[in-house]
Amino acid sequence: MKEEKQTLEEFVKRKRKSVKMTQKEMAEKAGVGLRFVRELERGKETLKMDKINQVLELFGYNLGPQKMYRE
Repeated sequence: MKEEKQTLEEFVKRKRKSVKMTQKEMAEKAGVGLRFVRELERGKETLKMDKINQVLELFGYNLGPQKMYRE
């Protein structure tokens, strides 16, 4: 079964909701601001990678290089 691609913001929001965590709780646990979490879940394109990784670490993930496939 092929895994459906999802955006970073969709991934973070889905993971947060799967553990029944509010945006505020996630911000506190990750050590980032609430505004950052809101911007991340809205798909803001200019966010700091280190802060994104702080959030992703809550779920056992981090950002890394990924092969781009061009048509």
